[in-house]
Amino acid sequence: MTRFPDLIMELRPPRETDPYPRWIALDWFAFYRLCLAAGLVAVYLSPFARDWKNMRFWPLTVSVSLVYLLSVLLWLLFTRLRLMPKVWLAQTGVAIDIFAFTLLMHANGGIESGFGLVLAITVAAGALLMEGKLSLLFAALASVGVLTEHAYMEFHVNQAASANFTRAGLLGATYFTMALLAHVLYRRIRETERLAASRQVDLADLSKLNEFIIQRMSIGVLVLDERRQIRLMNEAAGQLLGLAQGVPRPPLATLAPALHTWIEERVARGRKKASTNDGIPIQDREVEPSLLLLGHRPSSPVLLFLRDKRTSIQEAQQIKLASLGRLTASIAHNIRNPLSAINHAGQLLAESQALPDEDRQLIRIMLRNSRRIDEIIESVLQLSRRNRAEAQVLDPGIWIEDFASEFIESHTLPMGRLIVSVAAETPMVEVDPRHLRQILANLCDNALRHSGSAQSPACLELRAGPEAGGERAFIEVRDSGPAIDPETAAEMFTPFFTTSISGSGLGLYIALELSETNGIELRYQVLEDGGNCFRLSLAAC
Repeated sequence: MTRFPDLIMELRPPRETDPYPRWIALDWFAFYRLCLAAGLVAVYLSPFARDWKNMRFWPLTVSVSLVYLLSVLLWLLFTRLRLMPKVWLAQTGVAIDIFAFTLLMHANGGIESGFGLVLAITVAAGALLMEGKLSLLFAALASVGVLTEHAYMEFHVNQAASANFTRAGLLGATYFTMALLAHVLYRRIRETERLAASRQVDLADLSKLNEFIIQRMSIGVLVLDERRQIRLMNEAAGQLLGLAQGVPRPPLATLAPALHTWIEERVARGRKKASTNDGIPIQDREVEPSLLLLGHRPSSPVLLFLRDKRTSIQEAQQIKLASLGRLTASIAHNIRNPLSAINHAGQLLAESQALPDEDRQLIRIMLRNSRRIDEIIESVLQLSRRNRAEAQVLDPGIWIEDFASEFIESHTLPMGRLIVSVAAETPMVEVDPRHLRQILANLCDNALRHSGSAQSPACLELRAGPEAGGERAFIEVRDSGPAIDPETAAEMFTPFFTTSISGSGLGLYIALELSETNGIELRYQVLEDGGNCFRLSLAAC
């Protein structure tokens, strides 16, 4: 015995490849027809329809309404069980509606009954369901039905005026207009759907590409939910946090308490975006986090970026050294050649016997400063090549006096602007004198540039003496200017960092690098009585 489900499967048509009309559209059309049929039956069988029961065509109205309801229910069954092809269902549904409402129009007084407008909706729905292919056929059937019904009423029942043929014709024209508009609307819908499908494929591909890129990023990427539980994580973040892909992910507060505390502090302050250059300890390394709050509430999810601080420092140093290398190459090529010409011309001019003593003094100043510029260039080149320093034993007292005289002369400083103070017990030091000269020149130039003003010129002091224990000596460059703010002090030894429009940002950096090359400790401190101090700590001989 054949079971009912097996019979249904046998009755079902083969699966269709054509997407139109869609089953969901047929389901909505069935729902509309069912509501319409049930409403007609409810209206005509209700107690409020007793005035209509004396009409001549009342039995026909009720019969057509009941038969229409039964046909709609049967059509709905075929639609829900997918027992007929979609095209057949759409065609039969529209044809039944045209026939039924033409009869109802006839039974209720012709085109004045208003059922002609319902036919317009049916024609438009059929045009949309059938891709516009049979839209004109549906409009023609509805127009023929309306004209036939009106002609029958005119010539056989004699209940309509001849002038109403114009109304019937206009109603038919309305059906054709609705069909054409529905066809145009259908074409727009199809184009929009094709475009949406194409965009969906593109978005899917783009999503895969984004996921691949994020997984291969060197910066760690984390997505934390409201409870700060890790939801998404790329490979770099897993390495920084010590988590492998696929293993259970504990809450961030357990995995990295310092990072969790930093996030909660920033979120509690109402910061939607936040970052820091300070290292936060995670496992055996320090990371620099930055966050983006994905919402307006403090409990919203968080997008977190993690960067290994050691990697940041290495990359920054590589960029700075590369920039310094290009700069020094440019200096060596563009300055040394004209400088050699100037130096050679000065030497030839000094050999002249007719020059007065004043001019010879000027030539000596020119030659001395030319040699000084050449030494500066050589120091920068050595810095970029990181050559070893050629250390010599120096007496800080005598050497600083010579440096101060040269600095005053080269900068034309008046008396009292540069004071030298050297303790008698200052020990001998071993250092490259060219590097030490460059370090002090950069520090003094920086002090002159930033610690004075037009109304109050800068005053410098060079001090030297022994440090506690006598194993090291110090050299200090002091100025009387305002103290450097902590943020600037933290960055002022960074290459190319400057607060001056005309500065290159290399002076203090070169001083620091040359100090490290010679084993000198260079530190900055604020003086108690006001002013700034750059202190060099040198190993004593």
